[in-house]
Parts: sequence; C-alpha cells; structure tokens
Amino acid sequence: MIKVIRAVPSSPNTLSIELSDGRKGTFDVSPYFEFGIFKELKNPSYFKQARAAYGGVVWPNEQDFSPETISIELLENQ
Repeated sequence: MIKVIRAVPSSPNTLSIELSDGRKGTFDVSPYFEFGIFKELKNPSYFKQARAAYGGVVWPNEQDFSPETISIELLENQ
C-alpha cells in the first residue's frame, strides 16, 4: 500500500509530496476548494498546516486526502 511520507505546502494551493514508492511531485488541491469541508483550505495560513499522517495528508479540522487520491493525481517531478 502506498503512503504519503512527506507533504509540504509549496504554494497557496499545492503540496510537495513524497510517496513510499519513491515518487515525488506536486499535488494541486485547488480543484477541491469549492467542495464543502475543503473550502477552509483556501485560507493560506490554514493550508500551511498540512502534514503527512495516517498514510495520507491531513489538516487540523479533519480535512484529508487519501494516499490513493494523491497517487492518482500526483504531477510527478521529471
């Protein structure tokens, strides 16, 4: 099972990601900003609180992305 081992905010809407299978890249969160619980992520200071946990990426108010979603949508570094 793939896990997120590193998640670092790299802009107001993207995360630099490292997966347990060695892949590295960028995950763009902005497509989710208008959906329910994810609206809070539009706040840049809150967005910066992202961290890798439980195999995915989480924020303090229980927003999260699964490792599967991140793996599928990851824009890999070339």
